[in-house]
Amino acid sequence: MLPFSIRSILFVACSIVCLACLVEEVGGNQTQKKKICGLTLVAPPKPFASDPMQPLLDIHCNWIAVVPYGFTPMGRPEVRYGSNHQWWGESPDGVRKTISLAQQVNLKTMLKPQVWSHGWWTGDYNFETEQDWLKWENDYEAYILFYAELADSLNVDLFCLGTEFKMAVKSRPQFWLDLIVKVRDRYQGPLTYAANWDNFSQIPFWDKLDFIGINAYFPLTDAKDPGLMQLKKAWKKPVREIRACHQKHNKPVIFTEYGYLSVDGPAHNTWELEHNLPDLNENQSAQASAIDALHHVFAREPYWQGGFLWKWYPGMQGHEGHPKKDYTPQGKKAEKILAQWFLAQSN
Repeated sequence: MLPFSIRSILFVACSIVCLACLVEEVGGNQTQKKKICGLTLVAPPKPFASDPMQPLLDIHCNWIAVVPYGFTPMGRPEVRYGSNHQWWGESPDGVRKTISLAQQVNLKTMLKPQVWSHGWWTGDYNFETEQDWLKWENDYEAYILFYAELADSLNVDLFCLGTEFKMAVKSRPQFWLDLIVKVRDRYQGPLTYAANWDNFSQIPFWDKLDFIGINAYFPLTDAKDPGLMQLKKAWKKPVREIRACHQKHNKPVIFTEYGYLSVDGPAHNTWELEHNLPDLNENQSAQASAIDALHHVFAREPYWQGGFLWKWYPGMQGHEGHPKKDYTPQGKKAEKILAQWFLAQSN
């Protein structure tokens, strides 16, 4: 047996090595090697028929994103939320229940209130008059602060204060800077914003947040069934841009959304593919390859802290009618690929 003093020294040395394995220094920020292996949970129309969390654990998921939608009618300066007409999962009661179930099995949570419109992308919101802007901003602030307070009361692990407001951020930056201050008064945890892939480098308030958040639907290739090497090569330019943004702001990066439809050519203009799903060929292999390539590429980028796959249907509730071609990996080749990456990145 080794003398006590030597054994003590070895114990301390081993402890230091173990700590070093858990935490690495990236650009002045302490970032864990244990990544966010997240799924965006679709809010179901009705209360869960059974606990939806076990299938997530089965694929080694360790985070979920919960999305209580608000609604802006096309061209109108208002944000509606909390209506009895919304699905149960989008209501405050549904949000509370979803987060509670996740916490019971040690899943971390991001609360991501998100506005949508019929036929009007949030990135295009651009009101004509100052009065209209102020009306919309007042509604949006009330919506976000309501959920910031809810997030704080539920000990949510991360709060996202906006999604893809391309024109609104460019035109009205002071509103967002003021909103961040107000959210921090109500929510004590870390904050992010979900920037669209085409303007994440132009967000003026990254320095005020804890994570650079990107909805990573980068057009990579229009090949119907691209291979791993082709996809990895196509990622080179976006990676350079993401890395530069990280270096400029000294903040870790997460993908607040990423994902691919299970159709031919899923790594191209996915927002266009969404409108043509009935006419597209199902292609599980292409979806799996695209997910595999993304993880291959970003596993080598130390500032990247993981992300949230779009999306997962609890009990297959809430899909738009084409689940075999949709973003979900459930029951597809992509589910096995994702599980392998989640297992590797969550340990």
